[in-house]
This record gives sequence, structure tokens and C-alpha cells, in this order.
Amino acid sequence: MDNFRKMWTELGMDLELHDQLIQDMSSLHKKTHLSQQNRPKTMDRFDRSFHSSHSGRVAEILEFRKNGGKMIGTFCIFVPDEIALAAGVLPLPLCGGSGWAVSYADKLFPRDICPLIRSTFGMALSKTCPYASLEDFAVGETTCDAKKKTWDLLGMKVMEVPQRRNEADRNLWLEEVYRFKGMVEELSGITVTADGLLETIKLVNQKRSALQQIDEFRKLDAPPISGLDALLVAQVSMNQDIHAFIKDTQALIEELQERVDKGISAYSEQGKKILLAGSPSPMGYAKVHHIVENSGLQIVADESCTGLRYFRDLVNEDLNDLDEMMKAVADRYFGIDCACFSPNSERIENIQKLIKDYNVKGVVQSILQYCHTYNVEAKIVEKSLKKIGIPSIKIVTDYSQEDIGQIRTRIEAFAELLMD
Repeated sequence: MDNFRKMWTELGMDLELHDQLIQDMSSLHKKTHLSQQNRPKTMDRFDRSFHSSHSGRVAEILEFRKNGGKMIGTFCIFVPDEIALAAGVLPLPLCGGSGWAVSYADKLFPRDICPLIRSTFGMALSKTCPYASLEDFAVGETTCDAKKKTWDLLGMKVMEVPQRRNEADRNLWLEEVYRFKGMVEELSGITVTADGLLETIKLVNQKRSALQQIDEFRKLDAPPISGLDALLVAQVSMNQDIHAFIKDTQALIEELQERVDKGISAYSEQGKKILLAGSPSPMGYAKVHHIVENSGLQIVADESCTGLRYFRDLVNEDLNDLDEMMKAVADRYFGIDCACFSPNSERIENIQKLIKDYNVKGVVQSILQYCHTYNVEAKIVEKSLKKIGIPSIKIVTDYSQEDIGQIRTRIEAFAELLMD
């Protein structure tokens, strides 16, 4: 890391605080992911990507920008990567997921709002997020009231995500996707063409297809990869260079197949299969996953924005006309079953399908504190699960480590319930 201190200084970062952040993240990663006994060897690549997110990856982006490239910060999977990439713009999720930086946001934000907002901007305000100095602008979206007011407060660019799924809402979303296309074209000076967009559609589809292949292994009776490691792969996918990520996932897929052929599981004992549902788990945050799997349960599917919701659907590649491609991109993102939609019957249907496809025996709803959309909708999810005889538990938490004991007690009781 000492090789990057000059770079961090030039980016205006607080080196002392950043050292504390890196130490905290490394310590948590060691306690969670690296404490597992039977990991695929290829997971070393994703560990390195995690650790280089503030160092080597930043250096890559700096080089990209020196060569004329542009970068935008994002906060949500509704921002269409394909269109940004087709305009020569790199979309990158901004820092978040660490409880360490939350208090630094309290100078600007109220304490009783989403930890994701407080963590992300806490890193920016404490000068510990290197991406804050690299982005040309950040793009927010209207998936919750706290975010909307935050974008207003900071004067950010915003994509309007409709709250219903009628035809009028679909048309509004298509207009927003076209408006986003104009944003990135103006930034880079590069016009999105049919050929260029088709190329990036195929590229992003390839990344999502690789994540889908990894998830297929989790349907097996003895999954060769843990839920904790599958989460790390998905988290890394949003930060790592896309070509490098595809290469690393192909190596992982080959190893996972070899493990299946040899009868090697990621778990020493076969536990009940669990679906983890609810709020996203950004890079640096794996608290609930770790507790669940340390309690003898197996997370075989993630119904979140850092899980299946991110890579479940692909964009239609069998198109040649630019407008048709734009509609296909818009439709793919409009199908994201975020809790911001009301009603949200698509999400309930998708959860029930996951339970059947992955042979799930219980559901853990992991909800970020003050994430009202998922917290309220958790009641609807719970009712739908009762109808099909699937037990569930709701865990409301934040990025801190203070409630680990309490959560562990509740999860262990839930595990015993599933064994009865």
C-alpha cells in the first residue's frame, strides 16, 4: 500500500484516516471471508480485487482519465452501464458499506437516515474515498425519499425512477434513459451509436452471464462456493475492470466445476438452504451473511441489488436499430423489482420462484436501518412466505459491529426452528 501514498496525497485524501479505514476493512475481511475453511483457490483473485479497490483500481482509473476517459459515480443498479460504456464513460459505484465512516456524515445529514447514504458521504467528507476526486459527476436516482432529498441537497444529477409499472411509467423511464444517454454523450463528446451500444450490451451481458453461471452452482445439494464468497464476487463485479472480472470469473467457474466433479463442497456440514432477501450489501459489508453461515445455514441465493437483482436479467442482443436497443436497455432496467415500486407483485413472484429453484427452506430478510421501502414490504414478503409454509426472520441492522451478538442469537434460534 505504501506505493500508493503519493497517489492518495495527490487526490487530496486524509492519509491517517484512510489508513484507519483500510485497516478496519482488512480486519473485517479476515474475520469473515478469510476465516472460511474450504474456499475455492480462485477466490484469491477476488480477495485481491477487494483489497485493491482503493489502490490498484484507483491507479487504473487515473490512467484511464489521463488518456481522456471520463468517469461517473453511481449509487444504484438502475443507472444503465451499457449506455455509459457506449459513450466511453466508466460508471462506478461510490464508496459505501463501512460503518467506520458513518459519523463523518452527521455534520451534513440527520442521523436517522439510511446507513448507505451516511457511509458513502461520510467517506467523501472524511476524505477517505478516492473516487470522490475522480468522478466527473455523480448520478442519483429516486428509489427512496432519503436519496431524493440528498440529491437535492448536493445538487446532483438525477434519474427519475417511476413508482408504478403502467405504460405511462414505462414511457417516462424510457425518456429518462434517453436523457441519461445525453448526459454521458455531453460529458465524453462521444455519440452512442448502434454498433457501439450493441458491443457494450454484449459485454455487460457477458459479465452478468458469468454471475448467473456461478449462481447455478449454488442450486446443487453440496454447493462448491459459499454464500459469503458468492456475495464477494458480486460486490467485486461492480468495481473491477469488466474485462478482468470476466477473466477471473471464468477461472472461478472452471474451478467450481472441478470441485463439483470431485464432490468438494464449500461447507463441511450440510445445513438448511437459505434465501437472503432485502437491502443491498455493498462492498465492505458482509455482516449478516457471515453470521448466517456461521450458524450452520447455507445462503444459496441473494435476492438483493448486490445479488440476483443485479444480474438476473440480460438485454436483448438480437437488435440492430439504435432506438430498439435503447428500448431493450430501458426494459431490462425497468424490470428490476426494487421495493420502490407499488404494487410490487413481481418481487413476490420472483422470491417464490427462487424458493422453488434453489430448494430454499427459510428466508432471512436483511434490512438496512431506516430503509423504509424494504422494511415495510418485508411484511408483505412474510405473509406470502407463510402461505407456502416457508419460515422467515427479519433482521434490521446497520454497518456497525455492535449488534453482532444480538443478531447471532436470533439467527441461531431461527436455525434451530428450521431443524425441527
